[in-house]
Amino acid sequence: MASTAPDNGGFGLLSGEPKRASKRLICSYVLDWVFIILLVAIGGYLYKITGSEHAFSLDDASISYPLKSDTVSIVTVGIVACVVPAVLIAFICLVIPGPWDRRLWEWHAGWLGLALSLAGAFFITSGLKDVVGKPRPDLLARCQPDLTNITAYAVGGLGLQREESPIMVTSAICQNPDSTVIKAGFAAFPSGHSSFSWAGLLYLSLWLGAKFAVSTPIRPVLAAPGGPADSPHHRVSAIAAPPLYLLVLIAVPIGASFYICASRYMDYMHAGWDILGGSLIGIGFAVLGFLWYHAPAGQGYGGWAWGPRSSSRAFGDGFGSEGFVECGTGNRVNARGGYEDLELGAMDGSQGMLRVANL
Repeated sequence: MASTAPDNGGFGLLSGEPKRASKRLICSYVLDWVFIILLVAIGGYLYKITGSEHAFSLDDASISYPLKSDTVSIVTVGIVACVVPAVLIAFICLVIPGPWDRRLWEWHAGWLGLALSLAGAFFITSGLKDVVGKPRPDLLARCQPDLTNITAYAVGGLGLQREESPIMVTSAICQNPDSTVIKAGFAAFPSGHSSFSWAGLLYLSLWLGAKFAVSTPIRPVLAAPGGPADSPHHRVSAIAAPPLYLLVLIAVPIGASFYICASRYMDYMHAGWDILGGSLIGIGFAVLGFLWYHAPAGQGYGGWAWGPRSSSRAFGDGFGSEGFVECGTGNRVNARGGYEDLELGAMDGSQGMLRVANL
């Protein structure tokens, strides 16, 4: 890509000199990280414990599939959905033209949103797996049931009254010496691969889309009614569609998520509803993590991260207040379609895509 000289004026601090963030502000974001770490720790605990194990029937064809190895391992998912997005976010933020405080803030906000997305998805997925305890499609292959005394493990079913009917048994019937294999057999819903991949990779797509200004070309034109800019021709000529290669750029992570989800069905690890449930969890947290710390693309903010909170409102906002920045000193829209904040300065939204795309 061709490089362009950065417009330092668009990134200049409002005071003309760097400002030091207050201790209250720093502690406010440290608390955000502590909250995310707690989510990961609790999610890890829920992942390790043995949760509910739903009763099942030995005659159930839906859990009689063979046991296969993972096409995409959990380690691979962690690298693709966590490490790769984190590295890309750091690299792009460090090469964006502009002052270092702006670059570091974008890096911090990018990682904070990614961490919130992944931690939230991990926590909810681990908790639901323990509560639901749904059998996987390959449960019987994992279980290796004791067929010599089925009635000893029976907990219900018409088979206790009719010889031709199925009997519902508990996981105690499983004779596999590897208890971790049996435990994993009751973790079908929701799919952890699906939720984690969508949480990390969709977040990356949203982040790249914002930074490279990839959005549908819909933007309001502020003009007086009847003026030259109010004509239909001017309105459509004032905006343009992004190049298609940028669409491919943000579609690649989404395609990777689809592949990971499909591999779970192909490996007999999950039913369709398990994958759909995990995907919805990951998608929800990806959107939440992104919008919590970033302005969306195509909204006149240049795709930058939201500015920092005001020091006086770093830990909370009073009833009836309008946000976490002080009136007259916080983030505000500027005349060039960008916005500016007290801590980090002004950003030119009209040139945001050019600055990122022309690295």
